[in-house]
Order: sequence, then C-alpha cells, then structure tokens
Amino acid sequence: VNHCVNDILCQGAVPLFFMDYVAVGKLEAARIRELVAGVAEACRDAGCALLGGETAEMPGLYAPGEFDLAGFIVGIADRKNLVDGSRIAPGDLLLGLPASGMHTNGYSLARKLFFEILGWNPQDRIDSFGRTLGEELLVPHRCYLPEVKPFLEKGWIRGIAHITGGGITDNLPRILPENCRAVVNRGSWPVLPVFSLIQEKGGVEPEEMYRAFNMGVGMILVAEPGNAAKIVDDLGSQGQEVHSIGRIEAGSPGVEYREEK
Repeated sequence: VNHCVNDILCQGAVPLFFMDYVAVGKLEAARIRELVAGVAEACRDAGCALLGGETAEMPGLYAPGEFDLAGFIVGIADRKNLVDGSRIAPGDLLLGLPASGMHTNGYSLARKLFFEILGWNPQDRIDSFGRTLGEELLVPHRCYLPEVKPFLEKGWIRGIAHITGGGITDNLPRILPENCRAVVNRGSWPVLPVFSLIQEKGGVEPEEMYRAFNMGVGMILVAEPGNAAKIVDDLGSQGQEVHSIGRIEAGSPGVEYREEK
C-alpha cells in the first residue's frame, strides 16, 4: 500500500481507493486475514478506502506456504498541482527523505546473501541493526504522503522520484527534462546499516549498490533553492529528517555521483 501511495505521489496525486489481490496454493483463512488486515491498516493510515479485492486459490501454482500479494491504487490530483518534472532546471536542489529500510526491493539478493551464502537465520541478532535480521527485513516501506502533501499544495516541488527497483541510479533520471542531469553527493546522508552489511559481506561494488538499493534514501524531492530551504526548515520543525544530497546541472539526463568532501 505504501509503495503504491508513494508512486502516485510522484505525480502530485493523493490516494482515493485501493484494491488487493492475494493468490495461494491452498487457502489458509488465518493467513489471509492477517495479510488483508495489514492492507486495511495501511489504507486507513493513508486516508485511502479499501474497496475490496480478489482471493485466488490455485493448487499446483504455489508451493505450500507461498502466496502472491498485489495491489491496485487510484488517486486524484488537481491539474495545477501535477508534478511532471518539466519545471526542473539547473540549479535546483535534491532533497533526500530517509528510507525506513529496504522498502520493497532488493530482497532476492538479500535473502540469497543472508540465508543461503552466510547461512544466517531470521532470529539471529545483528548488532549493527540493534534487532534481529528478520525484524530488519520486515520493517514496513515508509509512506511519504504526510510529509510531502503540504508542499505539493504550495507548489514548492518541481519533481519527485520514488527510489525503488533500480535505486537512485535508474529512478532519478526518469523525472529529468532533456537538458538536466542530477549530481548526487555520496556521503551527504547516512547509509543504513543493512546496506553497509550487504555491501561488505557480499562484496558488492558501490555502483551496483546504488542501482539495486535505495541506500537509505526512499524519496527524492527536487526544488529550487529558496523553496528547498523552506522544505528543510518545515520538516526540521516537525522533527523530520531530510538531507540535501545534490543538485541539478545542465547536461544529458542521468545521475553522476560525487564524493562529498
């Protein structure tokens, strides 16, 4: 649910309603109730109606204990508040909103590394996480609607990138006009311990880490410097963390990483 809400938020839209789909090999009522209860809770938090959905029992297609969960969202945006990236210009600043964890991508690599290669268990406590491995991997995907919506209504945001599959490297260029490129300063925000551990234990190159994971930045806002300063001030006054992680420069669309000095 939170992933879907964030996706439409990138166009300046707020959620209206949501529908879920659950598929299993054998129907287990308690498990379905738990899954749908989680969907309902997230919808309530986002002010989004859960209209219903579909539960499919398909023996032979799913192994015992496996399930498939998907969602569909519809939102609405005022034409004047649409965010399409067309106003992004050289000199604009990039503001990174922290991720709560891995969000909803990179789990195939993480499972293979932690459970298959390293042979760890979900119950293993990881000191750098301050909790068990299972608890870290189950941290919910953060919803950015409460923080971002007021700035959309004020017209302060020129572009929004939801950092999911493809990481910063592939998601940020999607919102850039033809004459703009993003310069991201690595080291300008704290990388979450889970990503540092994956990179260390898996021997993953930095370039691949920034393409596969959010690296601790779940959403990037683009704003001209004056409005960016106001966004930082407003979020700071609410106790919300935000990082200035780079800027827009003239050039072909893409992401260039620089090390912050």
